Amino acid sequence: MRTKLLFAAAAGAGAMMAATSAQSAELHFIRCGDNGLDEDRKVIAAFEAAHPGNTVNMESLPWGTCQDKSLKLASAGSPPSVSYMGSRTLKQLADNDLVVDVKISEDQQQAYQPGVLNTVSYRDKFWGFPRAFSTKGLFLNCDIFEEAGLACEAPKTWDEMYAAAKTIKDKTGKAGVGLTGKDFDNTMHQFLNYLYSNGGQVIDPSTNEITLDSKNTLETLKFYGKLVEVAQEGPTAFERTQVRDLFNDNKVGMYIDGPWARGQHKEGITTKAAPIPAGPSGVSGTLLITDSLAVFKGSGHEELAMEFARMMTTGDSQYTLDKPDGWGLTPILKYEELGYEKPYYMDDPYWAVFVDSIPTGGPEPLFVDYKAMQTTINSMIQGIILKDDTAENLVAIAAEELEEFK
Repeated sequence: MRTKLLFAAAAGAGAMMAATSAQSAELHFIRCGDNGLDEDRKVIAAFEAAHPGNTVNMESLPWGTCQDKSLKLASAGSPPSVSYMGSRTLKQLADNDLVVDVKISEDQQQAYQPGVLNTVSYRDKFWGFPRAFSTKGLFLNCDIFEEAGLACEAPKTWDEMYAAAKTIKDKTGKAGVGLTGKDFDNTMHQFLNYLYSNGGQVIDPSTNEITLDSKNTLETLKFYGKLVEVAQEGPTAFERTQVRDLFNDNKVGMYIDGPWARGQHKEGITTKAAPIPAGPSGVSGTLLITDSLAVFKGSGHEELAMEFARMMTTGDSQYTLDKPDGWGLTPILKYEELGYEKPYYMDDPYWAVFVDSIPTGGPEPLFVDYKAMQTTINSMIQGIILKDDTAENLVAIAAEELEEFK
C-alpha cells in the first residue's frame, strides 16, 4: 500500500534522526476533542517505538479551548510541539513567527485531494499538515417537496433553487430554504459555498490581493438577499445546526451541510443530498475547510515534532479518522490511488456529492486577522438580509475593510 510505504519511510527517516540525537525530547501535543483518541494513541506508540528515548505527551482538550491554549502558550514563550489548529489561523501564526513551515514531499502532495493544500499555503510554503477536511452539499427534504407538489429533484442552478423554494413557501407555508445569518463562523461559510459556486473569491492567495469586490460577489450577495423571501423568519438568529433542527422538524425544504448530516437527520424523513447549485457566473462548487497539525516554533525539537505530525496525517491513522465510523468527513487523501481497496466513498452516490465538487471548490480565505475578516463578511451578509444597504455598497465597504486584515 503506497500510503503505508510513505508512513514506513517517514518512520525510518525519523528513527535515523533519533539515533543521531544527543538528547531525548518530550513532545507536547495539544489535540482537540476526544473522538479518535485510540487511533492517535496507536500512532504515538509507533512514533515512540521508532524514536527510542523520545515521548509524546498528548493533551486532549475541548474544542472551545484547545486552540486558544496553544496560542497562549506560544505567546508566552512555552509553545506546544504540535497542535491541532483550524487552517484559517495559519497565516496569522506564520506572520507572527509562531510556527515553522512544514515539509510535505512531492509524493504526499500528490496524495491529497485537489485544493486541500491550498488551505495551508501562504508565501509559497505549507504551514500545517492537513488533518481533517470537509466539503458541503445541498440537502432536500423530499417529504416537503412532495407536500408542495414537486418531484424531489435537485436544483442545478440558482434560478431552479429559488423556484423550488418559492413553490414550497407558497404551497405549504414552510421555508423553502434554510438561511444562516447569525454572527457565527458558519454564516460566512454558508455564503462562501454560494460564492465559490459562482466563480468568486475573497482574496487571491497568489498575490494577496482582495478580490471580493467583483461581479461574482455582487451576484452572490443579491441572491442571498433574494433567498430571504423564501427562507425561515429571522435568518440573523440562525446558524447551521439550528437550520438543521428546522429541517428535521419538517419546517425547511432545503439547506446546506456537510457529509456528517446524514447521520444527524431524524429517522422517518426522506432526504436527498445534491451538489450546491451553480450561480450564473460559475459551476457547482463548495467551500473547502481543513484543520491541520501545526508545528510550533521554539520547542527546541521542531524537526522531531514535524516527523510526528507527518506520521499522524498519513496511512491508516488518517483513513480511520476520515471514515464514517470515525469523524465521517470528506476524504482528505486519494485513498483509491494509495492502495486502499474500494474506499468508503467509492461508487457511493451520496459521497459523490461531497467528493466530485472538490476540484471546483475554494479554500477558507487566509487572513492575518481571521476573526476581523469573518466579522466584516458577516456584517456584509447581515446587511443584505436586513436590507440595511444596497448590495453594491455592502460589497464595496467590505472589500475596503478587508485590506486592513490581509
